[in-house]
Amino acid sequence: MSGTFLIASGKGGVGKSTLAAGLGAALASLGSSTVILDADIGLRGQDALLGLENQVVYDLLDVISGDCELEQALLPVPRVSGLWLLPAAQFARARALDAKSLRRVIRSLRTEHDFVLIDCPAGIERGFRNVANTGICEPILVTSPDDISMRDAERACSILQEKTEGRPRLIVNRLNADLVHTGEMYSAETVAQTLDCPLLAEIPEDPLVYRALLRHTSFMQLDCPARQAVIRAARRLRGEDVPFPHLGAARSSLWQRLRQLRVREVPSLHDL
Repeated sequence: MSGTFLIASGKGGVGKSTLAAGLGAALASLGSSTVILDADIGLRGQDALLGLENQVVYDLLDVISGDCELEQALLPVPRVSGLWLLPAAQFARARALDAKSLRRVIRSLRTEHDFVLIDCPAGIERGFRNVANTGICEPILVTSPDDISMRDAERACSILQEKTEGRPRLIVNRLNADLVHTGEMYSAETVAQTLDCPLLAEIPEDPLVYRALLRHTSFMQLDCPARQAVIRAARRLRGEDVPFPHLGAARSSLWQRLRQLRVREVPSLHDL
């Protein structure tokens, strides 16, 4: 199975870009040729998340303006075979990117790769609408399980529904199983029902995600709960029937909580 997915969020700070990078790595490790297209013009971040910040020469706007060929701008991601990045322009504004030009680039990418993941600008302003207006992307909405993020996600969801068919698939990020169990935090199922969106993934709050960022590496290189949750999401995107763990259905054991504090690297993503 293949596809083009727009990864969006109603507000910043919910982990959208980090999850987009993780999904790309997981899909590639499962054997799907994957491109992450960073559409956040002026605020690119995927190059840093993927360890490519010192290798960017050409970007998305260079491709659109004809200053380079698409293949010249694509960067292979180190340590993840089958994953490429098309970086965003760092010194430009969202208005420099129009839906027609972006649609043309996406179609070119789809001829050579199985999956195209578009890291959409956060919020619902011009950058977000430019990507949504392409009309050829299946939307994925990322939110955290709090009222403010969910309110903003609902607004983004309404706009996405106008541009695409049906409601976007939902990733609920930063879930604390113990807080869900005690009723202090919404479960992923409750968030999905509230937003009326099909659930794609429930991602646990994982301190190793931020620790990996501080170490300038990907959390997908660490053996941690967030990594396993993203792998499950990638398998669902590939059409596999993968059960949900239902975080919070039972309180985490003491051993599980202690295990999350350990940092253990995994040698490769290709052993999944």
